[in-house]
Amino acid sequence: MDFTAQPKPATALCGVVSADGKIAYPPGVKEITDKITTDEMIKRLKMVVKTFMDMDQDSEDEKQQYLPLALHLASEFFLRNPNKDVRLLVACCLADIFRIYAPEAPYTSHDKLKDIFLFITRQLKGLEDTKSPQFNRYFYLLENLAWVKSYNICFELEDCNEIFIQLFRTLFSVINNSHNKKVQMHMLDLMSSIIMEGDGVTQELLDSILINLIPAHKNLNKQSFDLAKVLLKRTVQTIEACIANFFNQVLVLGRSSVSDLSEHVFDLIQELFAIDPHLLLSVMPQLEFKLKSNDGEERLAVVRLLAKLFGSKDSDLATQNRPLWQCFLGRFNDIHVPVRLESVKFASHCLMNHPDLAKDLTEYLKVRSHDPEEAIRHDVIVTIITAAKRDLALVNDQLLGFVRERTLDKRWRVRKEAMMGLAQLYKKYCLHGEAGKEAAEKVSWIKDKLLHIYYQNSIDDKLLVEKIFAQYLVPHNLETEERMKCLYYLYASLDPNAVKALNEMWKCQNMLRSHVRELLDLHKQPTSEANCSAMFGKLMTIAKNLPDPGKAQDFVKKFNQVLGDDEKLRSQLELLISPTCSCKQADVCVREIARKLANPKQPTNPFLEMVKFLLERIAPVHIDSEAISALVKLMNKSIEGTADDEEEGVSPDTAIRSGLELLKVLSFTHPTSFHSAETYESLLQCLRMEDDKVAEAAIQIFRNTGHKIETDLPQIRSTLIPILHQKAKRGTPHQAKQAVHCIHAIFTNKEVQLAQIFEPLSRSLNADVPEQLITPLVSLGHISMLAPDQFASPMKSVVANFIVKDLLMNDRSTGEKNGKLWSPDEEVSPEVLAKVQAIKLLVRWLLGMKNNQSKSANSTLRLLSAMLVSEGDLTEQKRISKSDMSRLRLAAGSAIMKLAQEPCYHEIITPEQFQLCALVINDECYQVRQIFAQKLHKALVKLLLPLEYMAIFALCAKDPVKERRAHARQCLLKNISIRREYIKQNPMATEKLLSLLPEYVVPYMIHLLAHDPDFTRSQDVDQLRDIKECLWFMLEVLMTKNENNSHAFMKKMAENIKLTKDAQSPDESKTNEKLYTVCDVALCVINSKSALCNAESPKDPVLPVKFFTQPEKDFCNDKSYISEETRVLLLTGKPKPAGVLGAVNKPLSATGRKPYVRSTGAETGSNINVNSELNPSTGNRPREQSSEAAETGVSENEENPVRIISVTPVKNIDPVKNKEINSDQSAQGNISSDRGKKRTVTAAGAENIQQKTDEKADESGPPAPSKPRRGRRPKSESQGNATKNDDINKPLSKGRKRAAVSQESPGGLEAGNAKAPKLQDTAKKAAPTERQIDLQRFWTSHIPIRKQRPPSDF
Repeated sequence: MDFTAQPKPATALCGVVSADGKIAYPPGVKEITDKITTDEMIKRLKMVVKTFMDMDQDSEDEKQQYLPLALHLASEFFLRNPNKDVRLLVACCLADIFRIYAPEAPYTSHDKLKDIFLFITRQLKGLEDTKSPQFNRYFYLLENLAWVKSYNICFELEDCNEIFIQLFRTLFSVINNSHNKKVQMHMLDLMSSIIMEGDGVTQELLDSILINLIPAHKNLNKQSFDLAKVLLKRTVQTIEACIANFFNQVLVLGRSSVSDLSEHVFDLIQELFAIDPHLLLSVMPQLEFKLKSNDGEERLAVVRLLAKLFGSKDSDLATQNRPLWQCFLGRFNDIHVPVRLESVKFASHCLMNHPDLAKDLTEYLKVRSHDPEEAIRHDVIVTIITAAKRDLALVNDQLLGFVRERTLDKRWRVRKEAMMGLAQLYKKYCLHGEAGKEAAEKVSWIKDKLLHIYYQNSIDDKLLVEKIFAQYLVPHNLETEERMKCLYYLYASLDPNAVKALNEMWKCQNMLRSHVRELLDLHKQPTSEANCSAMFGKLMTIAKNLPDPGKAQDFVKKFNQVLGDDEKLRSQLELLISPTCSCKQADVCVREIARKLANPKQPTNPFLEMVKFLLERIAPVHIDSEAISALVKLMNKSIEGTADDEEEGVSPDTAIRSGLELLKVLSFTHPTSFHSAETYESLLQCLRMEDDKVAEAAIQIFRNTGHKIETDLPQIRSTLIPILHQKAKRGTPHQAKQAVHCIHAIFTNKEVQLAQIFEPLSRSLNADVPEQLITPLVSLGHISMLAPDQFASPMKSVVANFIVKDLLMNDRSTGEKNGKLWSPDEEVSPEVLAKVQAIKLLVRWLLGMKNNQSKSANSTLRLLSAMLVSEGDLTEQKRISKSDMSRLRLAAGSAIMKLAQEPCYHEIITPEQFQLCALVINDECYQVRQIFAQKLHKALVKLLLPLEYMAIFALCAKDPVKERRAHARQCLLKNISIRREYIKQNPMATEKLLSLLPEYVVPYMIHLLAHDPDFTRSQDVDQLRDIKECLWFMLEVLMTKNENNSHAFMKKMAENIKLTKDAQSPDESKTNEKLYTVCDVALCVINSKSALCNAESPKDPVLPVKFFTQPEKDFCNDKSYISEETRVLLLTGKPKPAGVLGAVNKPLSATGRKPYVRSTGAETGSNINVNSELNPSTGNRPREQSSEAAETGVSENEENPVRIISVTPVKNIDPVKNKEINSDQSAQGNISSDRGKKRTVTAAGAENIQQKTDEKADESGPPAPSKPRRGRRPKSESQGNATKNDDINKPLSKGRKRAAVSQESPGGLEAGNAKAPKLQDTAKKAAPTERQIDLQRFWTSHIPIRKQRPPSDF
C-alpha cells in the first residue's frame, strides 16, 4: 500500500464537509477544540488515534464518516500546537489517515500537504530518545510511514525536495546505538523508496546522505554512517549516476560551489569505494584525469586517495582498472617530492595486502631507492622492511637487494635504517627460524653484508655494526651456551671478507680497551706536565673512536674529570676492562656506571649517551672464560661428530677449522680466558689432527695464551714441547713458523729448545731435495730472527755455504715452459719455493742482527739487486720458467723493502737499489705488481717504511689495469691521511717532519722519475707526458687540501732541487738535465692546478742529501728545461697514441695480462690480427683505442701473446697463439719507438712496414734506441753500435721487464734483448755472498731501461 499513484481531488468529500459543516468523532470522543484543556485534548486524541489505528482501507462508510475529522486534524491548530504529546498523537492520526485513504489523500492543497509532511517529519525527532514513554508511538509513526510509503505522495509537490532533505537529515540525526534493527530497517525503507521511486536525487539530498561519510561526522555518529552505508548499498543502481554527476562537477569541471562537500571529495570517494566500488564506476576515469593535474598539491591528494583504494585489503581495483593503476604507478616518478614520498609509503600496504602487485612495484621502487631525496630513499627501505617483517614471501630478492644497496647510502639516516632493517630480518628468519629453512636461506647473505660495512671509514657505521652484532647477529642476552653456539656457526658460515671484518671489530674493541686501561694507569701516576700531555693524547685517541669526534672530545674530557674525582667509578671501569671480567659482571658494571652518571633532571643527556657508546665498545659482553669453554666444547663435538653441524648448514670439517680460527682470533683479544686445562687438552687434540690449518691455528692459540702453561700446567707443557719440535722440523711452513714463535713466547728455556731444532735442521739441509727444504728454511729463519745473539754466527756459515752458493746460485731443475708469467701456488716448483724461503731467511737473519758490522747486509742487497736485474734468473742459464722468475722477482723486491724497514739497513740501501726495488711495482706480471703494492701499502700505513718508499706509488700511473691504479690511489690517500693525523695527534712528531710530512715525498718522487728507465730523452713530449702523469698521480692526492700552504711548499721544493745536483751522478750533465726537466714538469703541474702555490712558502724545505747535493753558493738555475710549446701540450691533455702500459682504462679480462710490447721498427705489425687490415691512422689513435686490448682474451701473463706480421700465409700461423687476438689490438701494433708519431702503413707485409719505419727514421734524425727489459743490464756485444736495420728481422724479445738505455752511454744503441755477460769461471767458483756486482758502473755505463709501454692519457 503506497501513494505512488497520483492522488485524485477529493471534491466530493470536501463537499460533504462543507455541506453539513459538522465533524464526526468516534464514539465516546467529544469535540476537540481549543476550548478544552491540554490533558483532555490528549485524552480525546488518544481515542481518535485508536479509532484510526483500527480502521482499514475497506471501511468506506467510516472513511466517509471521518473525513471531516481528517481535515480538521490537519488544521493549523493541531500542526502548530505547543504540546509535543498533542503533536505526536496528531502525527500518528495523520499517518493512519494517509494509510486509510491511500492511494488518494484527503488533502488537495499542495501547501497543506507540504505543511503536513514537514510536521510529521518534525515529530520523527522523537525517535532519538528510546527511553521516552512515548517512544512506541514514535516508532509506530515511523513504521506506518515506511510501510505505506506515505512520503511518495510528495513527488507531485514542486518543492518536495525540501521535505525529503528535512526527512533525511532528521533520520540521520536521530539514529543512535540504542535503536534496534527494526528502527534502522524502517528508516531505510522510508529513504530508499524516496530515492528509488523518484525521478532523481538532487545534490542537496545527496549531500544529506554523503555528509555522514565524512570522517568528522563518521566519528561523531557511527550509526548514521552505518545507515548511510546500507542506504547507498541498497540504492546503488539509482544513486550511482547522481554520485558520478557530483564528482564530475567537482573534479572535472571544477565547480566546487555545487556542494558544501566539494572539499571532501577524496574522503567521500574513499568511503564510497569501501562501501561499494560500483558506486564509483564512472568516477575512476575522472581520477586518472586528476592524476595528471598541473597542481602538485592536487596530484598529492589524488595519490593519497588512490593509495588507500589500491592498498585496501579487499580491493581489486588494480586488476579491474589497469589504466588507472598504470597511471598511478607513474606518480612514483612525479616531479613533486611529496607525491613521490606518498607513492613510496603506499607501497608497503600494497605489498602486504596485494603480493601479486609486487612485480609492478619493484621497478618503481628501484628507481626511488636512488631518489635524490633522502626521505624518499629512507621510506623505500621502511616500505620493504615492513612488508618483509610481516611475511618474507611478500618481498622478492630484488626488493631486498634495494635495501642492501642502501646500506652504502651517502646519508647516515638511510644507511642506519637499511642496516637495522636487515638486522631485524636476520634475527627473525635466521636466528629464530620463524619461517623455516627456505626463508633463512633467502636472507642468509645479510650477516655477511652487515659485517662488510665495518670496512667503511665512518665511525658511525662501525659502531652500528658492533651494536647489530651484539643485539641481532649474536644477541648478548642469550645464555652462554646458546650465545656461543650462535657465534660458532655464524663464524663458520661467514665469507672471508666478513670474517676479516669481524676480526677487525674485535681488534678495534680490544685496542680501545687498552687505551682506556692506559688512561686509568695514568690516573694512578702523580700529576705532572708529561702525565697531563700523555693523558690528553689518550683522550683524543679515545674520542676518535666515538661518534662525532668533535663533540666527543668535550664529553671524554668531562668523563676523565669524573674519573679523577670518583674513585668508585674508576674501580668499576677497571673491573669492566679487566681480562678476568665475566659477561655478567660487565653488564652490571655498565649499568652501575650509567646510573652514577645519569641526571634525573635531564631526560636527554648527550654526555651519558656518549659514555654509553664507550662502555658498549669496551664491555666484554660476548666472551669470557665460560664462553671460551663453551666454544671448545662445541668444537669437540664437531671433532667427535656429535654436533649439529649439518643442521646448521656447515660441514664438520668447516666447523672445526672455523672454530679454531675463531679461537685463534679470540686468543689475541681475550688470552686470559683460555687458561684452563680443559681448553688446552682440546687444543692438543687439534694439534694431532691431519688438517694443517687446524694444527696451525692451535699452535698460534698456544703462542698467544700459553704464558702460564710452564708454571701452572706442567702436564700440558710436557705434552706440547715434542709436538712443537715435530711441527718446527717437519710441519708445514706456517706450522713451523708458529711453532718456533710459540716456543720463544711461552718457555723460559727457549734457547735450549730452539737449539734442539736449529742444530739438526742446519746439518740436514740438502739442496738436491728442495721439497724437504722449505719447512727447515722457515724454522731456521725465524729462529735466527728471534734469537740473534745465539744463532746469528752459526747462521752466517749456513747462509754463505748453503743458502747462496748451493741454493740461490744454482738451478738444478728446468722450469716448465708454459708461457705463463704466473702460476698458482700448487704449480710452483719446489726448488723455487725453496729459493723464495731462502731469500726470506736472509732477511730474517739480518733483521735479527739489526747491524751491518759484518757487511752481510751489503752482500745481501747486492744479491737481491742482481736478482732483480736478471729478472729473477740469477744464474742466467734460462732453465727457470717465466712464472718462477716472477716469484723470485717479487721475493727480491719484497726483501729489499723489508730490510728498508730497519733503520740500519735503510741507510746502506743505495739509490740504485731503491730504484730497482721501485720498478717491481711496474713489473710485467700482474700478480707481482699487485702483491708488491699490497706489501708496500701495509708497511707504509704502519709507518714502518721511510717516506721515500711512498714515492713508488707514483709509478702506478703506468699500470695498465684501472683497478690497480685505483687501488694505488686509495693507498696514497690512506697513507697521507694517516701521516697527517699522526702529526696532529703527536706533538713530538714535528721534530721528524722530514720523515713524516707527506709533502716531503715530492723530492723522492722527482728523483725516482728522473731515473725512470723509460725517460731517455728529456725533450721527448710523449716521455714528458708520462712523467707528468706519474707526477700528477701523486700530486693530485697531495694537493686535495692546501694545509699550511702546502702547495707553495711543494713548489719551493721543486725550485730548490733545481739549485742542486743529482747526488747519484753529480758530474753527468745529462742526468742533471733530466732531473731539472722533471722539476720543471712538476712546477708546470703545480702552477696549473693551484692558484695558491705562488704564496710564500711557510718554511724552507730540507732536501735529502742521499739524493741531492748541497746547493752551491753562486749557482743559479733559472733556465726552463721544457719549451712553451711542450708546456702547452702537457697541460692541454692532447690524446696520446696509446696507454702507457697498454690498456689503461679498462680492466684486463684475464688476471695480469702482459702489457708490455717492444717497439722497434720491425715490430710495428705485432699484436695485429692477421685477419684485419692495417689502419694507416692507428698509430695516432687515442688511448681509448689501446684500451680495447684489455677486453681481449689474451692473458697479461702469457709469455708471448703477440705475433709479428709476416708474409707467411694465414693458414700457417699457430692457431693456439692467435685464436684470442682480435682486430681491436691493432692499435698497439703501429706504435713505433718514437711514440706519438703518425705513420702510414699498408697491408702489403713486413717489407712496407720496414720501409716506412726507415723513412721515418731518416726524417726525424737518428733512430731511437730499442728498449730492452726493465731492471736488466744490457749485454756487452761486439756490435755495440748495431743499427736499427740489423734488429728489424729479429723476433720479439720474450723478456718482460722494461728498461731504458741512455743515448749517451757507449752501448746506447745496443740490441734491446741484450743480456748481462756471463760471470767468469773464477767468479763462478767464488762464494755467492762475495760476488761483487759493480752497480755503480752498471748504472752509469749501461742504465737498464724498460720495454716501452703504450702511453697513458690522464
